Amino acid sequence: MKTAIAILLAVPLALGAQAPGPQRPASQQRPRQPSVLHTTVNLVVVDVEVTDASGRPVKGLEPSDFTVLENGKSQKITSFVYADVEGFANANGGAEAAKPVVVPVAGSPSKSDLGPVVRDRRLILLFFDLTSLHTADLLRAREAAIHFVKDQMSPADLVGVVALGNRLGLLSNFTNDKEALLSALARLEPGIDSNLADLASAAAPEGGTSVTEDTGAAWTPDDTEFNVFNTDRKLEAMQDLAQLLAAIPGKKIVMQFTGGITQTGEENRTTVEAATDAANRADVSFYSVDARGLFAEIPGGDASHAASGGTSMFSGASVVSQEQMRENSRDTLETLAADTGGRAFFDLGNLSKAFSQVQQDTDGYYLLGYTPTDTRLNGRWREIKVKLNRRGLRLRYRTGYYGAKDFAHFTQEDREQQLFDALRSENPILELPIALETTVFRLNPREVFVPIAAKLPASTLQWAEKRGSHEDQFDFAAEVRDAKTGRPVAALQDTITVRLGSEHYEQYSHRTLLYQGGVILAPGSYRLKFVARENDTGRIGTFQQPLEIPAPVSGRLGVSSVLLSSQLVPVQKTSEVKTEGMAIGGRLAQSPLEVSGERIVPSVTNVFTRDQTLYVFFQAYLPSKVDAQALRSGLVFFRNGLEVSRSPLVTPAAYDAATRTASFRIQLPLERLPLGRYTLQAVTILAGTPYAAFSRAFLALVPPPTTTASATAAPGR
Repeated sequence: MKTAIAILLAVPLALGAQAPGPQRPASQQRPRQPSVLHTTVNLVVVDVEVTDASGRPVKGLEPSDFTVLENGKSQKITSFVYADVEGFANANGGAEAAKPVVVPVAGSPSKSDLGPVVRDRRLILLFFDLTSLHTADLLRAREAAIHFVKDQMSPADLVGVVALGNRLGLLSNFTNDKEALLSALARLEPGIDSNLADLASAAAPEGGTSVTEDTGAAWTPDDTEFNVFNTDRKLEAMQDLAQLLAAIPGKKIVMQFTGGITQTGEENRTTVEAATDAANRADVSFYSVDARGLFAEIPGGDASHAASGGTSMFSGASVVSQEQMRENSRDTLETLAADTGGRAFFDLGNLSKAFSQVQQDTDGYYLLGYTPTDTRLNGRWREIKVKLNRRGLRLRYRTGYYGAKDFAHFTQEDREQQLFDALRSENPILELPIALETTVFRLNPREVFVPIAAKLPASTLQWAEKRGSHEDQFDFAAEVRDAKTGRPVAALQDTITVRLGSEHYEQYSHRTLLYQGGVILAPGSYRLKFVARENDTGRIGTFQQPLEIPAPVSGRLGVSSVLLSSQLVPVQKTSEVKTEGMAIGGRLAQSPLEVSGERIVPSVTNVFTRDQTLYVFFQAYLPSKVDAQALRSGLVFFRNGLEVSRSPLVTPAAYDAATRTASFRIQLPLERLPLGRYTLQAVTILAGTPYAAFSRAFLALVPPPTTTASATAAPGR
């Protein structure tokens, strides 16, 4: 699909109050979206474990006993709480401990409601990475978890279970119900997900030796790209977990049972930082447990793998590679644990020791909160140091966090993530106002083309002056999901750069911006989410609407949506508009909106003035064995349910015999129509036959502006 962008005459904002858009029937009106207020509180909370020489938690300290430094600068402690998990466990044994408690991992109530429930509790989420656990490793980790639930859980423990396979699945919410937890753990069975672990091998570092497995095949596939993708999935799952747990107050422990992460932190820096940042913001600590445990490597590999080829067995390269692969698979785990205040457990003969260490680390801790004195939004790592004015005590805490960043400091990965988050968000984002219109045109009985037109007002343009021209850039993204399954079926993404020379800047700088894209869909029910971002300020606007695409009825005359416009433009490329696009399911050699070298530009708002010409575009789809020469169509205008005007019947402007598609383009002046709202009905008939069909659109007619706003250029950045 050719993506287009046009700069149009702006409709004065004053007209919105005098003549709002056309009134739709109640059945077609969209429900009002609730208002959402976005606020940011820049509070950093650090959980600090203080123990004596014997490893016992130290209680009774005051805020004055602590000094918190961020990047070497002292910070004022504004909140101070001690979580006495050990005291809760000792005071709530017996019958009190038997009372069932459930804290949802996802969709949790507000923090104020959960506060009394989780206060002085230890929250442990058991996370089983099935994509990296071989059968023996999974069974070993599961047995250790079962032993913990049966014999090691204390009355203060609330435990949950999640597993990562083809997707992240919740097996149990946080609970003290041991039977429910044992039932969840019993569902962890070796299956197809663990086959992904067989592909796990880290790429050799630069200057190193890559040892391939001799499978007896004609060639051995390179799994590097798969491993990068699989590692990103693991890290994104950990990030998602942290974001889910952010709704639960206090410290949360995620114990990750894994067979390693194949790529090092350097190869997945962005996703590692994102997971670390999400964990620190949610007060989540990762405790990574290498479920492979303590074992000795057999030179050349054991019988579960074919032997390495070449001379590597004789030069020692295979042994070196084995060791590198194992160490590389632990690099990211250790980084995540250290940066989030957790621990990494490697070479454990008994995995139950990891549970004992987690309980010891969280018997009691202080929550220190402060507002950073450094208000810069550069997204850099900020080092935290906590000091105590008492001797002989040991401190343990996370060593830092990634600060917030504004759009000016976003990397390319950050910008892509922002668009992705906006597409997935359930709440609308209204920083950038958008008007959007979709229409439907049939390509064949199994596919339709859905043009997407989005209009941005002139106030959104932030022209930056660069080398004698004025430039602005926008990102547009859309995703279509099946209404029943929620699965994505089509998407598009375009980056549009508009660069105006001085001769055109004064003429176009105060006109609205219109984006045109499209997707190809099959008949069905869908949900469309559209996102626009202005790349100078990072402002975002979203628009969401349902899409109903009926299947064609055999033997009947069909019609498309009715598209209204007040402008035709030549189909030609210009150096002033540059498009960098990625589209899935929306590529066409020629859009149905292009006829005879001209493109009809959708109005989007369907608000017109009496001095304009109305262009109406729609298509008719003929049944087989019907003479197309008898096809005629006309327009009928209704106001308050009464017919007020109609146009003569006309023949198609174009006809495609291969698809039996007739295109109509009707134009008429609006000067004789009274002001107000109208329902426009396009009626199509086959003269001399019983075939007839119609389609409707809605429009508003308003008086033309009496004055023209002065074209004052916005100052460049």
